[in-house]
Amino acid sequence: MQLLVYLLTYPLLILISLLPFRLLYVLSDFIFVLVYYVVGYRKKVVRENLLLAFPDYTEVKRKEIEIKFYRHMCDMFLEMMKTMSISQKEMEERFVFKNLDVYLDLEKKGKSIAMMMAHYASYEWAILMNTKISFEAFAIYKRLSNRYFDNLIRKIRSNFKTRLIHTRESVSVIEHNEIKKNKGLYGFISDQSPRARGTRHVGQFMGVKVPAFTGAEMLSKRFDMNVIYLRVTKVKRGFYEAEIEILSEDVKSVPDYQITDLFLKKVESQIIEAPEYYLWTHKRWKHKEK
Repeated sequence: MQLLVYLLTYPLLILISLLPFRLLYVLSDFIFVLVYYVVGYRKKVVRENLLLAFPDYTEVKRKEIEIKFYRHMCDMFLEMMKTMSISQKEMEERFVFKNLDVYLDLEKKGKSIAMMMAHYASYEWAILMNTKISFEAFAIYKRLSNRYFDNLIRKIRSNFKTRLIHTRESVSVIEHNEIKKNKGLYGFISDQSPRARGTRHVGQFMGVKVPAFTGAEMLSKRFDMNVIYLRVTKVKRGFYEAEIEILSEDVKSVPDYQITDLFLKKVESQIIEAPEYYLWTHKRWKHKEK
């Protein structure tokens, strides 16, 4: 069944990826109408999340954010499909790194680097960074249930010099690289909602107490990695900028969970600045009561 779904879907994905951007966004506008007005995809989740994050906003203001978010979400997922065929040159025109020198200076210090990111703006196109650095790049991710699509995602990322490693493999892969003295850049999207059971840390996120992922901080301390935050912002439709911010160059001296809390504050500041670019369909606050 998985293979059948893949075989039926793959040709459509290829066709979409080959569309010029002008037509891609015409398609995105059409999909927005279907997703928002016809299907109502996860509207209840989005509205609950926006109410939690912005309780002082009027209903009209939250509705405005909601509509802008769905438009951006449709753009973003079609842009993800575009990654299947986009050239590096074209992506470089659309995804610009403002201060890559900050990262390159960290490489010279001879320690591996943990890069913390959020589901904000175009987190997918950040893979372009891996074509501009010396360290081998790894992205920590959760494997897709459909192994054919999982292999496809791996292949697409490898075109931009990224190796995907499952969360359960992360410790062994990093340990192996450190033993071999192969320094790497490890990407963590750390704003998901972890399991409530076994939670190591509860942090404040948009004014709500929630369990927080501590994997990036834990592994950084275990393997003495420098830690950065990649702040991605949307300039206009189809164009993004990324800025590197150093969170710590001496992780072992930082009190436990301080890096995780700092990361959450960084994400919060972006959400407050332009909330429509955050992925509100995630059930980020589902364990708030626990």
